[in-house]
Amino acid sequence: MVLDNASGTFDIGGDLTVHRLGFGAMRLTGDDIIGEPDDVENAKQVLHEAIARGVDFIDTADSYGPAVSERLIGEALAPYPSDLVVATKGGLLRNTEGDWKPSGSPDYLRNAVLGSLDRLRVDTIDLYQLHRPDPHVDFEDSVHALAEMRDEGQIRHVGLSNVSVEQLDKARDIVDIATVQNQYNVANREFEEVLDACETYGIGFIPWFPLGAGDLGEKADAVAAVAEKHNATPEQIALAWLLHRSDVMLPIPGTSSVSHLHDNVAASHIGLDSDDMDRLEE
Repeated sequence: MVLDNASGTFDIGGDLTVHRLGFGAMRLTGDDIIGEPDDVENAKQVLHEAIARGVDFIDTADSYGPAVSERLIGEALAPYPSDLVVATKGGLLRNTEGDWKPSGSPDYLRNAVLGSLDRLRVDTIDLYQLHRPDPHVDFEDSVHALAEMRDEGQIRHVGLSNVSVEQLDKARDIVDIATVQNQYNVANREFEEVLDACETYGIGFIPWFPLGAGDLGEKADAVAAVAEKHNATPEQIALAWLLHRSDVMLPIPGTSSVSHLHDNVAASHIGLDSDDMDRLEE
């Protein structure tokens, strides 16, 4: 099954039109998001298959690998189809012990963007997101650095990740914000206020951990019941719920499996009715 407009489209930054079901490239690396995947050619095949199935929005980060996911995307897909939007993130370090450490100084971000440009094989990054605010760096300084790189043409649109409404508003006073990427799924709605703000401002909301790694907690039974009704998997219903939840929602389920990719794309064709939504909202 190939994506059509069943999931709708969204204009990132007002000018980059994408289907609202994208692909998250975090899982194309080795175990624990460190190092090379066991099968590099399979990882590249997943990327090619995503494009063949109509996916036109791929999200990655320099910390995935580190650097592995971006490099594989560049090797597999560059030069990119004209309608493909490739987004990446910077400002979060990943070491070999598996720790994640924010690093949001302007100098670091400038160097990070140069590295991403090189690995992705582009002159301008479609969407560059601050991966996480650095508590040791003034948030506005990090955003100003991204705004300057946008003005210089290295970045086309600026996004944020793991932010509050207050931080979003501070950033919007500095530069147009195209997207926000926060954790959100049918079982975890901690950032509901951030989603509401994105709806108000017309900003794309990218929910990371959209399937909760299969752990849907107290929503598991409701999701399973709706899945049985639609002859679908719980994971497909979780994705379908996100697409129905908001017109600014841009889920990016990730996988290293072609078959799972097919299942994810099929979720965009599941029509949930009001009874389904009510059951999932209870």
